[in-house]
Amino acid sequence: MLAAALRVVLVAFSLALDVFAVSVGVGVRGVPRNAKIRIGAAFATAEVSMNLIGAAIGAVVGKTIGGVAAYIGFAALVGVGAYMIIESIAAEEKTFDLSRGWGLFIASLSISLDSLGIGFSIVYIGVPLVVTLAAVAVASVAATTLGLAFGKRFGERVGERAGIIGGIMLVATGGLFAILKYMHVQ
Repeated sequence: MLAAALRVVLVAFSLALDVFAVSVGVGVRGVPRNAKIRIGAAFATAEVSMNLIGAAIGAVVGKTIGGVAAYIGFAALVGVGAYMIIESIAAEEKTFDLSRGWGLFIASLSISLDSLGIGFSIVYIGVPLVVTLAAVAVASVAATTLGLAFGKRFGERVGERAGIIGGIMLVATGGLFAILKYMHVQ
């Protein structure tokens, strides 16, 4: 039970760092209260939706290719984490408004792509899907709230690093889960 709870927290926290990074970037400009609610809802919805899509894909693929699917899911986590690191290092200044319209849609989609990979592997890491999705939603809203609140103060200094740290955590999570599965610990 404790191991499953730790996995849920690790997954939710990893995803929340990416959300935090984007929220800090959006918060640098300052956003009105109603925009904060809209951004938090959009980010949490995107994260949970992509986890569900990933879990569905993972379940279908798992039935088709068996035990190898878990390792593919873990490799996806590592790949997504590496992509997050590269994307964070090479990020360009955003020129459009990320707090509404297409800007918010693009921001939500970009931060939720890692959730697709995590969702794919959720069916193999031995955690309850509903609990994990709830934790991801809560962590996303909390990370958005914190990121927007501290955006002006930490925007340039922490924003990019949070994305890099989130990517490193996803790479480590994927590697750790693969090792645990190989050792029949999970």
